[in-house]
Amino acid sequence: MNESLLRRAEEALLPPIVALLIALILGDVLILLFGESPLHVYGRMIEGAWGNPYGFAQVLYKTTTLTFAGLGIALALRAGLFNIGAEAQLAAGAFGAAVMGIILPAATPALLAVPLCLLAAAAVGFLTGGLPGVLKTKFGAHEVIVTIMLNFVILALLNWVIVEHLRVADTLHTAEIRAGAVPRLSEFIPAFHGSAANVTFLFAMAAAVWCWWYLFRTPGGYALRAAGLQPEAAEYSGIRVGRVWMKAMALAGVLAALGGTNFVLGYKHYYEDGFTGGSGFLAIAVAIVGRNHPFGVVLAAFFFATLSQGGLAIHALVPKQMVEVLQGVVILAMAASVPEVQRAIRGARKAVAA
Repeated sequence: MNESLLRRAEEALLPPIVALLIALILGDVLILLFGESPLHVYGRMIEGAWGNPYGFAQVLYKTTTLTFAGLGIALALRAGLFNIGAEAQLAAGAFGAAVMGIILPAATPALLAVPLCLLAAAAVGFLTGGLPGVLKTKFGAHEVIVTIMLNFVILALLNWVIVEHLRVADTLHTAEIRAGAVPRLSEFIPAFHGSAANVTFLFAMAAAVWCWWYLFRTPGGYALRAAGLQPEAAEYSGIRVGRVWMKAMALAGVLAALGGTNFVLGYKHYYEDGFTGGSGFLAIAVAIVGRNHPFGVVLAAFFFATLSQGGLAIHALVPKQMVEVLQGVVILAMAASVPEVQRAIRGARKAVAA
């Protein structure tokens, strides 16, 4: 049992570590080309992200959105599907939560208002994520094409609704919600004062635990993983793969959509056009680096959030695109190193066994 756990830990942890080392080495080269010291730049980055309570809290805030969206992409990938619609699902979920928060009376108790806002976000995510699943299962439409196009359609539709019907004055956001707001973490940890980090961070951690339980401890999760690994064999064994795909895409949409509540319920308290800022696309990298494992997604989200927040502290030393380059290098290194590291691990095991 211990040997089995050790093998699984090696296969899960070594590829990301190797990818990170490759990214750091290439990052060193780029930093040197700009005439700066890599240790100084990385030190400033870590200090900006973890060296003060505000920076660390901002990392948690960014981790929240990336975790929800990353889980939505990872869950679909486990089923053998590629959900590229997280950007629109984030926005749609935020919009649903905002509309519910605006409709509810101001006197609505938080114990009722918050679940209703979360439910509204989840319902919108269910629709936006479930539609590609239905189109794939019933009509053979490829989920990649459908989710890419839905990003444009949904974001354009939300922009039209805001501009024509719901915006306040000359802004591009709705009115503030009257109910459903959640506390910021600074109310419990005063050192986080001024940060956007809020209680939805705990919701994101709970979602990761739920995903782990569902994937690895339930029959539905087993069917989902089986359909992802070998759909023909899964179908032959009695699993209705089409139904699994529809369910997986719907759940993926729900998880990604809940990420929008981080902004609406915990930070600004209104929906604002363009607030996602590419988080749904970055979440694809989060899922890949996290190896499609719920806990790996949390760690990857924290890593990319650290890069994002730490990057704000190094703009005076290197171009701001440096962080984006590092993110890209990590993704490429991860894709390239996984098969090589796995082959090296198998070769080492055979050598030890011999």
